[in-house]
Amino acid sequence: MRSSPRTASGSAEAPDSGARKKPRRGWRRAGIAALIILGLILVSTVANLVLESTEKSGMAAYGERIAVGSGSLNVYRNGQEDGQPIVLLSGLGTPAPGLDFAPLARELTGFDVIAVEGFGYGYSDMEAPPRTNENISTELHEVLAKLQVKQPYVLAGHSIAGFYMLDYANRYPTEVAAVVGIDATIPKPGDQPVPDPEPGINWERALAVTGIVRAVAAVAPGFVDPASEAYTDDELHRMRLMTSWNYGNPAVADETARIANNAAALRGVTYPDDLPVLAFIAGEDSESTTAKTSATQNLLKNVRRHEVVTLEGNHYLHWTQSKRMAEEIQTFLAGSG
Repeated sequence: MRSSPRTASGSAEAPDSGARKKPRRGWRRAGIAALIILGLILVSTVANLVLESTEKSGMAAYGERIAVGSGSLNVYRNGQEDGQPIVLLSGLGTPAPGLDFAPLARELTGFDVIAVEGFGYGYSDMEAPPRTNENISTELHEVLAKLQVKQPYVLAGHSIAGFYMLDYANRYPTEVAAVVGIDATIPKPGDQPVPDPEPGINWERALAVTGIVRAVAAVAPGFVDPASEAYTDDELHRMRLMTSWNYGNPAVADETARIANNAAALRGVTYPDDLPVLAFIAGEDSESTTAKTSATQNLLKNVRRHEVVTLEGNHYLHWTQSKRMAEEIQTFLAGSG
């Protein structure tokens, strides 16, 4: 049997306890760090909730809330109700459509401009029924009916609103005078089934609730501000706040999860032959512009009167090309009478 090593004085050496203590110290430090981080998150969350409540109570909402189904949608109107109605529908996740479309609304003089903020947008409710094409179209139809908007009206939609305009125009064809797509999304062809979305963790909402989105908007407003000089300081300030309030809300999260399903539901669907359609395409780069133009032309090949206009700019054409767009819309609609 081996004997324990002894020191010069003859006593046995003590075992090295440092190796055992180091892992324990590491876990202890990690636990302390985790508690500090958790505490900071809790403080930030509470501060964010307090600030949001204060902001909402101290800032008058724009527009008018209209009861729809189990909730309410907000509608911003420019007050020119004697003109041709043109209904503006925003792209996915736009925090404040009534403000986002402000430059275009200002240029559409003489039109009854109606920006309808769907569930999850602007000052509308943040909870909603499933964001299917059918539900979104039905809600829009109910809002316009309650407002007694003069028919037929023009639908003008940005990005994902391309889905809903296509669905709406086929559900209510006699009520739509024309459609204007603003770099509108085109459902891709296909024949494969798409599974229903499954619930998951809403990380985007967590970023908003904990105040991270607010911090980013305050420190680096360029991440959330429109890349345009067509907005007032007040509009920009409001949009930053509303980005913090609305980012990742349940209605938009569900809408995002259903993009593939909504696209599949529109496979093979086209606009009515006699419905005029004006499509603006963002000329971001040659490859994407060519692809979008081809998809748009294919969708509109049965439409007797349609026009595709490419404008220099990014996906949000109404940020920088509102004047040109308003001119093109006026000219196109004048020829549709």
